[in-house]
Amino acid sequence: MKPVIRDHFRVMTVDLAEGRGSVETLDGRSTVAGGSGLAAMLFQRYGHPQKAWDHPAQPLIFAIGPLTGYFPLMSKTVCAFKSPYHDQYAESHAGGRSAMALKFADLDALIITGKAKRPACLSLSSKGLEVSDVHYLWGKDVHASGKALRRMFGGAGHRSILRIGPAGEIGSPMACINVDTYRHFGRLGAGGVMGAKNLKAIVIQGDAIFGLDQGKAYTKLFQRIFDMLTDTDMMRKYHNLGTAANLEPLNTMQALPWRNLKQTTDSAISEVTGDRFADDTLLRNMACAGCPIGCIHVGFVREKFMDENRYLYRQVSYDYEPIFSVGTMLGVTDPFAVLAILDIVEKSGLDVMSGGVALAWATEAFEKGIISEKETIVPLAFGDAEAYKEAFYHFGKGTNDFYRLLGQGAKKAAVHYGGEDFACVLGQEMAGYATGETFFVAQSLGFRHSHLDSAGYTYDQKHDDKNVDRAVNFLLEDEQSRVFLTSMVACLFARSVYTPQVLDECLRTVGYGSLADNMESVSRHIQRQRWATRMATGYDPDKVDIPKRFKQVVTWKGKIDEAYLEHLKGMYAKRIVGLVTERNEKQQS
Repeated sequence: MKPVIRDHFRVMTVDLAEGRGSVETLDGRSTVAGGSGLAAMLFQRYGHPQKAWDHPAQPLIFAIGPLTGYFPLMSKTVCAFKSPYHDQYAESHAGGRSAMALKFADLDALIITGKAKRPACLSLSSKGLEVSDVHYLWGKDVHASGKALRRMFGGAGHRSILRIGPAGEIGSPMACINVDTYRHFGRLGAGGVMGAKNLKAIVIQGDAIFGLDQGKAYTKLFQRIFDMLTDTDMMRKYHNLGTAANLEPLNTMQALPWRNLKQTTDSAISEVTGDRFADDTLLRNMACAGCPIGCIHVGFVREKFMDENRYLYRQVSYDYEPIFSVGTMLGVTDPFAVLAILDIVEKSGLDVMSGGVALAWATEAFEKGIISEKETIVPLAFGDAEAYKEAFYHFGKGTNDFYRLLGQGAKKAAVHYGGEDFACVLGQEMAGYATGETFFVAQSLGFRHSHLDSAGYTYDQKHDDKNVDRAVNFLLEDEQSRVFLTSMVACLFARSVYTPQVLDECLRTVGYGSLADNMESVSRHIQRQRWATRMATGYDPDKVDIPKRFKQVVTWKGKIDEAYLEHLKGMYAKRIVGLVTERNEKQQS
C-alpha cells in the first residue's frame, strides 16, 4: 500500500444542531501547508469575525500537518477558535494522540459549528460520525467523564478523547480541553467554546490504514532523525527531568516569578526543583503518539479516606509551567502540595497557567484588603496549599460572581476591584519567565500571548545591548520560523532537530516537494495570514498594555529599563501592523 500524499485538504465539517456532517476537499496545501496555516485559512472561510465568540455559527477547528504520522514528534494538533478570553481569533496547541487519530481518520482538519440541543459527545472515524446525547456526563469532572468515555468508546491505538470539565461547561475563558488525560489545549478558553456548544467530549477513532514509503531515502531519513532524538543529548533534558529542570537555573538568574512576581528568586527553590519532583514524586514517563522521548512526567498524590490508614492514589502530570503557576507563583514549595493543587485544577478543566497566576493576583489583593472572604470564600495566603485547593474548586465551578469574573482574566477582575498595577497579565496571564524586556513585550503582543510564539526569554538571556531594531527583527524572524513548524505540526521541543534543512528533506522524501521549494515564502505567508485573521476580529497591538508590576522587576541584569521596554513595545506593534498592511497591499495588487 502506497502512502497518501495529496495537494488538497480533506476536511470534515460537523453541525451539532443538525447532528450531521460531511467531508469536503479544499485546495491550499502549497500556500498554507497545514496546522497553523490551515487553521487560519479555515477560520477565514467558516468564521464570523464580527459575531461573538459564543455564537453557534462560530467554528471550533482542529488541524494537523503534512508530516503527521511520517516522522517522530510531528505530534501536535492546532485548535483554532474565537476566544472567550478576548473575543478574538486564537490558537491553542496540544499533543497526546489527537493528531495521529485525525491522521488515521483520514482527515486533515475537523470543523465543528452549531450548538447541540443537549449535552453531547461527537464521535468520528474514517467511516463516519455520530452525535450522542451525554447529558448524564454534564457536571462531571474531567477524571470522571474520562472513565465513562473510555468505557463507552472502546478501542486502543489511535483513539483520542477530548473533554471538558465544569469550567468549560460554564463557558469560562480560562477553560481548557483535556486531551487523553495528560495533555491540553490549555490557553485562551477553547474549553469554554466547547461548553458554549453543549459539547462535552470529542472521540476520534483513527481506524484507517495507510502505507508508508518503503524507499531507502525515507527509511534512512527516519532513522537519522530518530537517532538524533534518542542517541544524542539533544533531547535528554526533556526525558530526564523534563522542563521542571528550568526551575533552579531561572531562580539562580533572578528570572523565576515568586508570590505574584513580588520576587524573582527565593532560597526556598531547593524544595521545588526538578530533581526534588523526580526523586520524591515521579512515577513514570509518558509520550505523545509518534514520540520516542517521553517528556510527560507523571507524579502521584494520595488522599486519606478512612481513619484506618486507607488511601486513594491519583496520578498527576507536571512540568515547569504548572509548577511555576501553582507552586512558586503562589509560594507553595511542597512538591506533593503542588501536585494536589494540580489535581484539583485538572478535574475542573481550568488552564493551570492562567488559573494560578490569577489566584496569585487574588492573594495579593486579599493581603492588601482590596477583596475579602466575601469574594474568595476561603482566606488566601501565599504558601497556604489547603486554601488554594478549596479556592481552585470554587474557581472551576464559578461558585460566585468573584470567581466567574476572575475566570475572565486577572486584569478584568482588577479593573472591577482594583489592583491593576500588580495583575501579572501579558496579553493573558504571564508564563513563568521574568527574564526581561524582550520577553515581556513578546508575550504581551505575540500572536498567542504565549512564551512559545518566539524565544524572547532566550534573547533576554543572551543580549543586553538594548538595540530595539535588533530585538524586534529577532522576534519577527523567530516567529516566522516557528509558525512553519506549527504548520507541520511539530512539537517545538524538537525545533533544534527539525532545522530548515531537515524539514526540506522530510517534505521531499514523502512527496511534498513544492512545499520544500517554497518554505520561506510559505512561512511568511502564514505569518501574515494569521495576523490578518486576528486583526479582522478586533486585535489592536497598540491597545495592549504592560502592568506596572513588570516594570518593577529586578533580574540578574538589574531593574527593568522602562524606557527601553516602551520603545520596544511600540516598535514591535508597528511592525506587526506592517505585516498585515503588506499582505493586504499584495492582495489588492
